[in-house]
Amino acid sequence: MTQIKGATITYTADAYFFGYGSLVNRDTHDYAEAHGARLNGWRRVWRHTTLRPVAYLTAVPDPDCEIDGLIAAVPGQNWSALDARERAYDRVHAAHQVRHDLPHRPEISVYTIPRGRHGPPCETHPALLSYIDVVVQGYLREFGEAGVTRFFDTTDGWDTPVLNDRAAPRYPRHRKLSADERGLVDDELARRGVRILHD
Repeated sequence: MTQIKGATITYTADAYFFGYGSLVNRDTHDYAEAHGARLNGWRRVWRHTTLRPVAYLTAVPDPDCEIDGLIAAVPGQNWSALDARERAYDRVHAAHQVRHDLPHRPEISVYTIPRGRHGPPCETHPALLSYIDVVVQGYLREFGEAGVTRFFDTTDGWDTPVLNDRAAPRYPRHRKLSADERGLVDDELARRGVRILHD
């Protein structure tokens, strides 16, 4: 604890993580203490690794970009379950790059696939529409339609093929979307000329 001009500022070693994809959708996890935040100096990009048959989002350094997301406290300060969920990624310290409204200054990490351990998606490693649905639903709920547009604008790699698996979702944490939510996703993908694959 530090005293500055009569005000007490508390510094804590609490562990938080910054979520910028499916973790923004609160229905995919039970992290009760989650807050809107922005990560400076990074942007999202579609990538695949040998650990997964389909493409997922990762964050890559970009000094000119800032992305919306959620920060959440790591349950019990134990990273093991979260590391298992994000097993294709490395954890990187990012507290100095995150803006949030917490009254204290927690340690914050972001997950990123390291350079050299990922490749661009292709038809044999497409992104899943069921995954995109989950991500967009989360951004819509947290940041509104403007937040959805920012999500698409601050994500690279929309030349990635997208597999339409809505009829039989392959993403394990898929969620049901309303007709309006599905329409929002479809409109944003169409606006960017994303190629949709069908089984």
